[in-house]
Amino acid sequence: MLKIHVDMDKCQHYGQCVFDAPEVFALNDDDKLEYKATADDSERENVQRAVDICPMQAISFTE
Repeated sequence: MLKIHVDMDKCQHYGQCVFDAPEVFALNDDDKLEYKATADDSERENVQRAVDICPMQAISFTE
């Protein structure tokens, strides 16, 4: 199980993470980021790509 954290003070809601891990990240109706605090290990590659692509480096995860 992955534990996901987004530093909402850094996040600028660009939504790049949504494209790489749509099962974990989403933009709500106000274009604000929402995310699941945990994800299955099968999402590891997608979450890692989201971490890598985040322009603000606001996403991290642990196991």
